[in-house]
Amino acid sequence: MSAPTGTVPSTCCGRSSGDGCACAKEATCSCGKKSALHCDCEKSSTENTVSGARCSCNQRAQGACTCGRAGEENKGAASSLETDFTTKK
Repeated sequence: MSAPTGTVPSTCCGRSSGDGCACAKEATCSCGKKSALHCDCEKSSTENTVSGARCSCNQRAQGACTCGRAGEENKGAASSLETDFTTKK
């Protein structure tokens, strides 16, 4: 997977503006105060690093999208109330 960047990632949602992926610009940290990967709240240690599967803008973990496509991106994401009995972890 490509690293998060300001340029249009190959996995961009397809809504690119002249200077990058529109979704990547909309993505914020979970508290909503800062842009994705620039969090300064108590969750910054986990919010500012992304590994494994990611949302299409490449700025957030899969299932944790915060851009305008969050509704589509987060479908099927496990709820914090669910117990995963699979061997995926």
